[in-house]
Amino acid sequence: MTRVRWWVVALLFFATTVCYLDRIVLGFLAPEIRDDFHYTEQNWAPVYGYVTGAFQIAYMVGFLFVGRWIDRVGTRLGFAVAVTLWSIAAALHGVARGALSLGFWRAMLGLGESGNFPAAIKSVAEWFPAKDRALATGIFNAGANVASMIGPPVLAVMLAAYGWRPCFLITASLGLVWLALWLATYQHPDKHRHVNAAELAYIHGEASAEAPGVAKIGWLQALRLRETWGFAVAKFLTDPVWWLYLWWLPLLLNDVYKVTTKQRGWLLFVAYLMADVGSVAGGWISGFLMRRGWAHSKARKTAMALCACCMPVGATAVLAPNLTAVIALVSLVTAAHQGWSANLFTTTSDVFPKQAVASVVGVGGCAGALGGFLFSSVIPGHVIAHFGYKPVFLAMGSFHLTALVLVHWLMRDMRKVSVEDPRLKG
Repeated sequence: MTRVRWWVVALLFFATTVCYLDRIVLGFLAPEIRDDFHYTEQNWAPVYGYVTGAFQIAYMVGFLFVGRWIDRVGTRLGFAVAVTLWSIAAALHGVARGALSLGFWRAMLGLGESGNFPAAIKSVAEWFPAKDRALATGIFNAGANVASMIGPPVLAVMLAAYGWRPCFLITASLGLVWLALWLATYQHPDKHRHVNAAELAYIHGEASAEAPGVAKIGWLQALRLRETWGFAVAKFLTDPVWWLYLWWLPLLLNDVYKVTTKQRGWLLFVAYLMADVGSVAGGWISGFLMRRGWAHSKARKTAMALCACCMPVGATAVLAPNLTAVIALVSLVTAAHQGWSANLFTTTSDVFPKQAVASVVGVGGCAGALGGFLFSSVIPGHVIAHFGYKPVFLAMGSFHLTALVLVHWLMRDMRKVSVEDPRLKG
């Protein structure tokens, strides 16, 4: 059997790494940009909240149509267009002369990056049987953590050598490298010339009952399913936790613990290295349980519950007396969230027919972006300016547990939704 599907995962991993690298540059460079734009710590916080909020709003708007659009044009073209758009926007951050222009390019970045997860999840659904999807999702999703891990120390070196503006151009250029590889090597498995019959049979073995000729299912149809709402509510509550650490942790380290740029780079490296471990481990746990005969629902929810229980403990990082304890607890948060995310994303391909996967991921991404706008951008910007970092970080430690209860209630036993389900026909 050929193994082309693992090359596809490598491409998805690379794309997600580039996506998050372009995304984290602003957070890491925020103290230097703040000084260059002549803001104080207090009046920068709400402005920075609105700049990051511009990304979230555009990300949300993108998710309203990008999943359906990718379902329509296919992952090859859809992913290529998304990466081209976000790479251009990422590079143009470097020409910003104030908060307004920075916010504009941030919004364009969000619009482009809204295509990453719908396209990647759809690719996994096309290339992997159900028992392998959580592992494949965990592997490509680890790209987010690799970017967050290697990005800070590399950015610290580039910042010292070139200043903050060229950092955006250098990281954005990686998207063009990925684009060339993607267009040269990616095709649907049914059309790929390097996939043999054995691999194709393996890929489609558990999905043979799905009718390939059925029309795509849009997000308006998907919203008729309570399972869609379970996924969307979970994204609404838990995505902001990740965004909060992505946007505000560098500022927390800079303002409260007074770390140097070099220290900031290596402390974030450690925290996101553990996120990598959590992403892969979270997908592996549920796959391991399913191989031992557990039902999909029980295996996914057990893995998600283990991750959710870690979050309140990790949130106490803002109360820790020293940097060692802070990074240890933050590492617990990043690992647990990514383990949660790998399983939550995989529920879409477990529960929904392939014709609806990208649209459902789009609905969830839209909800996650809205939650991010509220809970990781606008509200923290004002709360931190007046009360500091502790209230925001502590409050969000309970979000995953709340989401777990709602997922259990709304998605129930996670049975596969048929394309013939009367709820989809209205």
